[in-house]
Amino acid sequence: MTGVIVERPEAGVPAPGQAAELEPRLAEHRRELTGYCYRMLGSSFDAEDAVQDTMVRAWRSLDRLEGAGALRSWLYRIATNVCLDQLDGRKRRALPVDLSAEPYAPVESSLDGVLPDSAWVEPALDRQLMPVGGDPAELAVQKESVRLAFVAALQHLPPRQRAVLILRDVLRWKADEVATLLETSVAAVNSALQRARATLATRQGEDAPAPAVADEHAELLERYLDAFARYDIDELVQLLHEDAVMDMPPYAMWLRSAADIGAWMLGPGHGCRGSHVVPLSLNGNPGFAQWRPSGPGGSFEPWAIHALEVVDGKVVRQTAFLDTRLFELFGLPRHPTP
Repeated sequence: MTGVIVERPEAGVPAPGQAAELEPRLAEHRRELTGYCYRMLGSSFDAEDAVQDTMVRAWRSLDRLEGAGALRSWLYRIATNVCLDQLDGRKRRALPVDLSAEPYAPVESSLDGVLPDSAWVEPALDRQLMPVGGDPAELAVQKESVRLAFVAALQHLPPRQRAVLILRDVLRWKADEVATLLETSVAAVNSALQRARATLATRQGEDAPAPAVADEHAELLERYLDAFARYDIDELVQLLHEDAVMDMPPYAMWLRSAADIGAWMLGPGHGCRGSHVVPLSLNGNPGFAQWRPSGPGGSFEPWAIHALEVVDGKVVRQTAFLDTRLFELFGLPRHPTP
């Protein structure tokens, strides 16, 4: 990352020729910036807004940019400031299991607790975050760093520590590069990184990372989706770890155990019978979109985006996000063709 950012009081507008050259260069960085902002903010919607704001600010201030190779670091500086502004005074996002020490009973009254959208860590599509191609080992790090549990753990860090840890440990920036971006010293960056790693180790001790999904899990996912679509709960429960967790943001409820998950799906969740499902790649793990047959004449309507985690051939976690805005964000149709 070379080049100098020249600060001037007033932002300019690129000349037409410069604009034509720089617009595709800005677009080249959109995916990696989305991944960075998502890890910082824990929200796909907020990340999209942050990247859009970053691009607008960058476009308006491109006349301040001097030096070959400075564009990427300039964009990350803007994106970091946008994220820090968004996080100022905001409560951390979490998953339901983080907010209640004890699981709920698989009964309808467990749905009484509802929190606002801003309370939950949201899912993200791999194709909106992950780099295309590249080193397999690096891709594995990228996948691990967007797991829902990892992103939720990041939210426990103060915003600047969060930025330092992501830039250093996920994106592999050098300490002096991070210090320049944050306008601080290398010693301060190293100290922040040490504190962030210690906090994250504590959180990860409570929720150990799951291995990356292997090729042999493809058959499990296919069986899981088939059982869900047929609503064969006996078969589905066989695919769950006995201590599997299920939650459904924005409800505060969460369940633990395959038996309770099965009881829920046959009880309060029986409206999901006959659903249409489509596989997705979410947060470095498998997932699926679900449309319920609850529309006029039994037509399918968007219902949930499900994120799964698989360990040792069993599903250990299923989070159903009941926010139908995610269908549009993920480019999914409102009315699928079964």
